[in-house]
Amino acid sequence: MNPLTSAAILGAGSLGTALAKLLSPKLESIVLVSIEPECVEGINRDHRNPKYLVSVELAPTVRATMDHREALAMPLIIFAVPSAAIRSEAEKIAALGLPSNTPLLSCAKGIERDTGERLSQILRDVFPTNPIGILTGPNHAEEIAANLVTCAVVASENPQLAEALQELFTLPHFRTYTSDDVAGIELGGAVKNVYAIAAGMAHGLGYGDNSTAALITRALAELTRLGVALGGRPLTFAGLAGMGDLVATCISAQSRNRQVGVALGEGHRLEEIVAERRMVAEGVKTTAAVLALAARHDIDMPIAAMVGRVLYEGCRPADMAAGLMGREAKAELHGIA
Repeated sequence: MNPLTSAAILGAGSLGTALAKLLSPKLESIVLVSIEPECVEGINRDHRNPKYLVSVELAPTVRATMDHREALAMPLIIFAVPSAAIRSEAEKIAALGLPSNTPLLSCAKGIERDTGERLSQILRDVFPTNPIGILTGPNHAEEIAANLVTCAVVASENPQLAEALQELFTLPHFRTYTSDDVAGIELGGAVKNVYAIAAGMAHGLGYGDNSTAALITRALAELTRLGVALGGRPLTFAGLAGMGDLVATCISAQSRNRQVGVALGEGHRLEEIVAERRMVAEGVKTTAAVLALAARHDIDMPIAAMVGRVLYEGCRPADMAAGLMGREAKAELHGIA
């Protein structure tokens, strides 16, 4: 595998900008590929993104472009676009003739709504031979850009790529672990967004820390049930991609999905909430995909089901809480019952 001396980052939103800031000490050059002229102009002129993480100064080695062809010569391509755009971005790159050995790294978190595919599966559909990795964990973009200490996990079926990405993403404030459980790592990062909406609704309804702790614990049980049914290993969901990311997304005021839930709990309509937010809350679309997968594999996910009723059927958040608390009493078995 060629040395990872430079990279193209597809997407110049909050995540792409944060990754450019994070990786600039380790790479000779970084190209941010954006569809927004304002972002490209601002980054190239002022070394700042004028729309996302506006206070973050980017290194002179970071430049932006709207031309996807400039990504082709890079030894690493990082996908930092919303999950709904992964397939279209991949197809753009493929149509331009990406070399078959160029490593690809997905840093988005989601499940394709129509197919139920994980993001690495989408990339494999488009790129049959390219090495593919996944980076996930409790990694809010704002905190990454501020050099606040955190950890992450990178998963790949290619051990060489996993080790190369681990070295690239290891900095004094950013510690990275490896895993070969690609399915488990991806599912943990995607499904937790559903429960962040639930946690936000609980907060918006005025519930306290006990409620949030109970919800997170039961959410982990649901997430693990689905993840194991889809090929993940149980212990993966006790790690950074499962419990770690779930806790961060459910409790952080910076979490977009939690913000949506808070607004719902306070009585706002989903259409209004989404329209007011420039940045994507992945859980709004991921919930439908998660519920479809749960139904396909006959997995009981009552919290996710209630979130779906609020998002898509007009159920009130207060009714969601009452429905969950009124379920038949049962034993707790090893935290996943």
